[in-house]
Amino acid sequence: MCAETQCPIAPSSDVGCYGRPIALGYTDQEIMTTHSKTVVITGAANGIGRATALKFAAQNDAVFGADLQYSDENRALLEAEGVTCLMADVRDVASVESVVQTAIDTTSRLDVLVNNAGVGMVKQIDEVSDADWNMVMDTNLKAAFFGCKTAITTMSEQPSGGSIINVASNAGLMPRSHDPVYSISKIALVGLTKSLALCHSKDRIRVNCVCPGPVENTQMIEENFVGRSDRQQVVRELIHASPLARAWDRMISPDEVADAILYLAGDGARMVSGTAIAIDGGKSLGVPPA
Repeated sequence: MCAETQCPIAPSSDVGCYGRPIALGYTDQEIMTTHSKTVVITGAANGIGRATALKFAAQNDAVFGADLQYSDENRALLEAEGVTCLMADVRDVASVESVVQTAIDTTSRLDVLVNNAGVGMVKQIDEVSDADWNMVMDTNLKAAFFGCKTAITTMSEQPSGGSIINVASNAGLMPRSHDPVYSISKIALVGLTKSLALCHSKDRIRVNCVCPGPVENTQMIEENFVGRSDRQQVVRELIHASPLARAWDRMISPDEVADAILYLAGDGARMVSGTAIAIDGGKSLGVPPA
């Protein structure tokens, strides 16, 4: 009997705890580090997704980015660093499945999935239409769910398992009054992360999420400037909402979020699963001091 889990299967057996076959002939270190990773990132054309794709590519990983559209500049930048740029509408399940399958067909494996694609929705409930609801939920939640489903099918057959990172938001950690539908989608994404982490630890699959606050140079943050004439005033408001951002007098950068994603995908986080890392300058902690 395994003392740690009370599993009746002996540790010396060819079958490990939970009845999962042990990767015979490989040490733990060899399983995790003998190959470059195959990485799929949705929403890779700009912001957090672009920063994450470039950092994985700098590690010589095989990176497959997916987005609905790319500017010529961003596509050129990504492809110059070796990122494969694929077109995909993540609201369509077949499109999500096709992106993941392309990566698997090309490299015969899948190590990391980053569900980063997302949209905002700043509307009160009485203003939200059926189409609004579907757009937010399909992009922020449904796409991640079916991305996870497709990835887990392959990852569960690999000795090394895999790592899934969902990009949620501090709206997934605390109530927000100005965007209830967006908040619902991100709260649900955090819940999905924890549930799948629990379900698939037995397959050596880790599922985590990052919860950013206001991140500069992203398509979503640009929505805050619509209809506002004083851009710098909006920036000041965003900085003021996060105590650390206020202390450093700057917003969060996409690279800072990407660094957290790389940590969660790496060997150093192999015992980390089901966590939600807030990268929001302390915004989700509560009411800061004046």
